[in-house]
Amino acid sequence: MNFDILLFNLTNPTLLFFILGIVAAIFKSDLEIPAPSIKFISLYLLFAIGFKGGQELQHSNINSEIYLSIFFGILMATLVPIYAFFIIKKRVGISNAGSIAAAYGSVSAVTFVAAATFLEMQGLNFGGHMVAVMAIMEFPAIVVGFILIRRFEKETIQQVSLKNIVGHALTNGSVLMIIGSLIIGMISDSRQAEGIKPFTTDIFKGFLAIFLLEMGMVTARRFKAFRQHGLYVLLFAILMPAFNGSVAAYMSQFITSDPGNRFIFSILAAGASYIAVPAAMRLAAPKADPGLYIPMALGITFPFNITIGMPLYFQIING
Repeated sequence: MNFDILLFNLTNPTLLFFILGIVAAIFKSDLEIPAPSIKFISLYLLFAIGFKGGQELQHSNINSEIYLSIFFGILMATLVPIYAFFIIKKRVGISNAGSIAAAYGSVSAVTFVAAATFLEMQGLNFGGHMVAVMAIMEFPAIVVGFILIRRFEKETIQQVSLKNIVGHALTNGSVLMIIGSLIIGMISDSRQAEGIKPFTTDIFKGFLAIFLLEMGMVTARRFKAFRQHGLYVLLFAILMPAFNGSVAAYMSQFITSDPGNRFIFSILAAGASYIAVPAAMRLAAPKADPGLYIPMALGITFPFNITIGMPLYFQIING
């Protein structure tokens, strides 16, 4: 790995605020960001990235690469939860394995946002259609996770229909915001869209820094509860994203030659959802322990991706 890129990433101000959040939680500081503010910021980040992606897509020619990108995204979101489920099933049980599989097959919108910032600092862009790929990848993994749980633990889930799970996944606030913003960005007049550019672009990194400060505090708190589950799940939460991201970084060359798009593919494959999936799995897998799969995604995989993972995938693409 190129350690200059790693050092460059570790000195990113937004990432340093994430580390500050961890430090604040470790030392039991009374630093706190009000919950309504964090909810607003998270919706803002999804809105901004979706709207900008829609504007980019508006000026893009719909071609075979876009169709292949969507297919590749759906394929990743379908295959990852299948092998993730069988890798960890014996260690954590059926319901927990299905929820973990869904989380690792789905995507992390916040990691996506951090990846966009990483690319910007490298002087690279990515296609607006990659926002659509991210939005589409949110729910196939949830459906696959549900099917796996129903297949191997039938007696616990007969009362929940696949239709309800799909509907819940599609109407989840984060999914609805990113898809809605993408569509609005696509159909908005470009000249009028310039009027909100200061809101969607200029203040983006500042809001991201505050959000990552909160994520750092949440990560440190949930990691304590996670430690009781042992070394195996810790290694899973590191090696699974490293494997998925590295494979996607390599395989994406057959979809596109654009390094920015390839990097986003690797991040989408490596990320683990801790927003949309937990909301859906409360309904699909009531026996699953959120104290296991949420800290895995947020406490281990998310920090790994934004510190070591992104430079690793970037190096594979440019190696």
